[in-house]
Amino acid sequence: MTRWPSVSGTPGEAEFSERLHALLAQTPYFQDHPDQLLTFDSHGDPMTRNVAALVRGCGRETIVLAGHFDTVSIDNYGTLAPLAIEPEGLTKALVAELSARPRNPAEEKALADLLGGDFIAGRGLLDMKSGLAAGIAAMERFAALPAPVGNILFIATPDEEVLSRGMRSVRDALPALAERFGLDIVGGINLDASSCERNGEEGRAVYLGSVGKFLPFAFVVGRPTHAGYPFDGISAHRIAAEIVRAIDTNPALCDEAFGETSPAPVVLEVKDLRESYDVTTPDRVWLACNWLTHRRTAAGLFEEFAAIVGNAMAAALGAQAENRSKSTGDSAPSHAPAGRVLAYSELVAIARERGGETAIERVRNIERTLSGGDNPLAITREIVSAMVTEAGIVGPAVIVGLSSLHYPLVHLDRQGAAGRAMQEILASVMERVAARHDTTIKFKQIFAGISDMSFFGHAPDASETDVLAVNTPAAVFSDTPPAGSLSFPVVNIGPWGRDYHQKWERVHAPYTFTVLPDLVFEAAVACLQALRAR
Repeated sequence: MTRWPSVSGTPGEAEFSERLHALLAQTPYFQDHPDQLLTFDSHGDPMTRNVAALVRGCGRETIVLAGHFDTVSIDNYGTLAPLAIEPEGLTKALVAELSARPRNPAEEKALADLLGGDFIAGRGLLDMKSGLAAGIAAMERFAALPAPVGNILFIATPDEEVLSRGMRSVRDALPALAERFGLDIVGGINLDASSCERNGEEGRAVYLGSVGKFLPFAFVVGRPTHAGYPFDGISAHRIAAEIVRAIDTNPALCDEAFGETSPAPVVLEVKDLRESYDVTTPDRVWLACNWLTHRRTAAGLFEEFAAIVGNAMAAALGAQAENRSKSTGDSAPSHAPAGRVLAYSELVAIARERGGETAIERVRNIERTLSGGDNPLAITREIVSAMVTEAGIVGPAVIVGLSSLHYPLVHLDRQGAAGRAMQEILASVMERVAARHDTTIKFKQIFAGISDMSFFGHAPDASETDVLAVNTPAAVFSDTPPAGSLSFPVVNIGPWGRDYHQKWERVHAPYTFTVLPDLVFEAAVACLQALRAR
């Protein structure tokens, strides 16, 4: 599978599902049960498709094994790009390249790993076709049992690397799929890869949850003035700078939950929207943040972000008023002008009141022209700027909203008794498999990289999705699950390696090709047997 190109958004990604379907169709089980192997639509043009393979046992209880087959670009391999999906050839070529020149510490480690024989290089080998292979191996082993309890449904999806459209389409299709085959889905195993820079103890893990991700934006509208008369207006830069200071790497904005602390939020982008030289202070400045969470809800975080922005704007305006007093020598306090913070939904309402549906449609036309782009920040920035113009907003003001897809925080603990039962079952499985292979396997609370787990077996509360939907300017980045979405406990059990998405991406072969398939199989079977016994 690694040799099948499947970079996100390329024809290879669209072709992969048929290649995988053809491969699975050759196995004895699906030769006997061809109706239990199928593909169904995900997204795109050409259409990408999901692959679903069902192995039946006794009863309705079903464990879903799921992983994605799209990969990131091979461009960072440079002249070695033709070898990017040829693991043996690439490994040899990387060793030759690294051996022939001075190396930084990361490259020293990569060379030692590749020379040691336990690691194999290749784009997508780690992230995440090895995970798919482990799921297929577990499914085939299950099919060979004389009278297996329950069922295993294996699903391979496109587009995890961009917007998780594959898994979101699976989520939407799963109720009908379960009804069609008479399945009760009781749990899921996501097969995504993790990284460890030490001896693998962080990679040999069962992850109980996946981090939440928000990309809030602040669109600052100032009041421009000539540089020679700085106090006659309000610079959007001054307000933006205070927002950056209040948010960027602020440890007070970290989450603590499940015994772990989330990373501090960071500002990803700050842009002056002018495209040419101008001697006036900036009218509009855009900034976007990355905020990872272990606990915060969508509604709570959005309210908190708006409050931080409001306080930062007040601080900026107050400081400017004080500077004006000092500059003019006026001992009387200078009152800061009032600023306002508007949610994007409020901005839309103002634009509609001012210009009617015609104004809204003009912005939607701009959105449609941008819909094929791959930069969510640029797309959202253009839409918000157009809506600010239609609304006739005069600064100082800041518009707040969400600039890309929200990845919900998920954790087994949130599944109540079903989640606790699954964790107890897995603890026993992990101990048994670790002893068999003379290794260690541990629980980890939060998968630190965003993953398809956020949409796998997770049905968010409507109050969460509503606040996001009305404050996400680009519809393509808004996710509203259909009514009736299934909810069930999910963990992540996948391969480990180092430097995924990088030129030195490599998978730890002994664990990935020996321990992992055993662990996935044992976990699925134990969960099904325990649930049947209850």
